[in-house]
Amino acid sequence: MNPFQPLSRRQSLQRFGSGFGGLALGTLLSDAIVADQPQTTASAHFQPRANAVIQLYMHGGPSHMDLLDPKPLLNRFDGTTPPDEVADDEKRTKNLMGSPFQFRRCGESGLEFSEIQPFVSQHADDIAVIRSMFSEHRNHEQAIWMAQTGMTTEGRPTLGAWTAYGLGTENRNLPAFVALPDPGGPSVDGLRNWSSGWLPPHYQGTVFHEQGSPVLNLQPKQPRSRAIEDARARLLRQLNDRHLAQRPGELELEARIDTFELAGRMQLAATDALDLSQETEATQKMYGLDDPTTKSYGTRCLMARRLIERGVRFVSLFMAGQPWDTHTNNNEGTKKCCQRTDKPIGALMTDLKRSGLLDSTLVLWGGEFGRTPAAEQRNAKTPFGRDHHPYGFSMWMAGGGIKGGQHYGATDDFGYRAVENRTQTANLHATILQLLGMDHETLTWHHNGRDERLTDVYDARVIEELLL
Repeated sequence: MNPFQPLSRRQSLQRFGSGFGGLALGTLLSDAIVADQPQTTASAHFQPRANAVIQLYMHGGPSHMDLLDPKPLLNRFDGTTPPDEVADDEKRTKNLMGSPFQFRRCGESGLEFSEIQPFVSQHADDIAVIRSMFSEHRNHEQAIWMAQTGMTTEGRPTLGAWTAYGLGTENRNLPAFVALPDPGGPSVDGLRNWSSGWLPPHYQGTVFHEQGSPVLNLQPKQPRSRAIEDARARLLRQLNDRHLAQRPGELELEARIDTFELAGRMQLAATDALDLSQETEATQKMYGLDDPTTKSYGTRCLMARRLIERGVRFVSLFMAGQPWDTHTNNNEGTKKCCQRTDKPIGALMTDLKRSGLLDSTLVLWGGEFGRTPAAEQRNAKTPFGRDHHPYGFSMWMAGGGIKGGQHYGATDDFGYRAVENRTQTANLHATILQLLGMDHETLTWHHNGRDERLTDVYDARVIEELLL
């Protein structure tokens, strides 16, 4: 069953008559825009445990055995030829490589974290680590599509877009789905990380910028009076509606008009939401805004919290390039990634918990795959790295109905393959939708002659063991 499909602005005006002028037309159009977004009561299939998601996407594939999945035998047999059952099937790695990082039991639960995660590990009792993830491709792009859209084919809607489609927005002055890219450069796969695929374009992520104006071209270069702004807006609405009426069924045009009208409403809302100067000095320091290493990621984590508390449904944070792709010098590269992200993420968890938002906000951490247990050396002059590894890796979730202080599933003794409670991406997605109050089997969109869904061709199941 599809979620409620509202009338377009054009259809609404055709049914209610024409001849509205000025402010009356603007009011009707504004009401129609609200209706354009499915509402919770119309699309939620059951009581949600989470109202929003913060996705901390780790491009490149974090090394699970260096972070979340300790392997004593891997360290014990460091430098030796791996057993046949865990040998690299592409012959790109050689001897086993242990982790130089110590693991410790954290919190009352004793959940194990690497020493290079001192801040995230403080929240062990709120975190559930899935140690048995596996994917279907070892190339970055295809694995990213799997992680973000549910299949290894390009052009499908992302998890954030499905959430926006299914639940709509709680704040008509802000988008349902916001993407926070790294100002240091684009992530691998670029705009597709927050694409709506073949869903209507207004479900795609809206990019907010960390530096400068949060939304480009939001404010006029020359200040104008309120009366002039209102008159311009009324005229623009009339022209847009006339233009749209002559082009029925143009979803991209409707989405573009929606975006412009939302931008007008965001002039105040987005500026206020992302004004970090409103935060106390102690809060800014907690996120690492006073440290060049953590400032960028910390800024986006703080932006995410402020957006979620104002009703944004889904916020995705990305990193430039693929920094976790540690083909060379895995140990140093993994440590540097943690130095950039661990303190801000720990602060985000602390902030959400003390404000009560963690109960209703699902935090999702992970990348497209893990790293190989054996060493990769591309040339004799570079320290050992780890190659791509889709057969077994780790992710974690917290808040929003998650039963923390546990690990779910397991890889083998060397971290090569998921062997216990093997968890495919479809199961993870089904669980996330369940927490948001949506049934993955009935949240569908009719496309190319069939009802498509996030979990699509997979016989997915909700991972009940992870839920409170």
